[in-house]
Amino acid sequence: MNKFKHTGLAWIWLAILVLILDQITKIAVMQQFELYDSVQITSYFNLTYVHNYGAAFSFLADSGGWQRWFFTAIAVAAIILLTYWLAQTERKQKILTVGFNLILGGAAGNLYDRAAYGYVVDFLDFTIPLYGRWPAFNIADMAIVMGAGCVLLDAFLANKEQVAHDKSN
Repeated sequence: MNKFKHTGLAWIWLAILVLILDQITKIAVMQQFELYDSVQITSYFNLTYVHNYGAAFSFLADSGGWQRWFFTAIAVAAIILLTYWLAQTERKQKILTVGFNLILGGAAGNLYDRAAYGYVVDFLDFTIPLYGRWPAFNIADMAIVMGAGCVLLDAFLANKEQVAHDKSN
């Protein structure tokens, strides 16, 4: 238990929170919408219920079904690896710890969908000026992107500190 308190695992509540919020929103969408139903919220944002059989941007969505197990295996491997990394990361490395936990929660949310339904439920649908319609996504996807941003920010800040340290020596 001592290792838990002093490592990134102390922040596992964040991953659990992401998983819960992700699943609550997906269940609400599945209960309130029929597949492909859409409700305009603003001129650039809709709630649109879709199934994603692939990965990000529906990559490999039309590949005959094998991709479900492929992406499931990747998610399981990512969850195992992230949990290991959290156990090796000091709790005081807040940005890195938050990043790993956001990615972990998002991966778990989308893994649950794949295992339970055979697809990921997406519903956040944006239109971006000068680009057009962005592929629909969900809370888990947002957490993964924000987590990756935290990991990159931590790496950038660590590199900046190392350069400053090297210059002072």
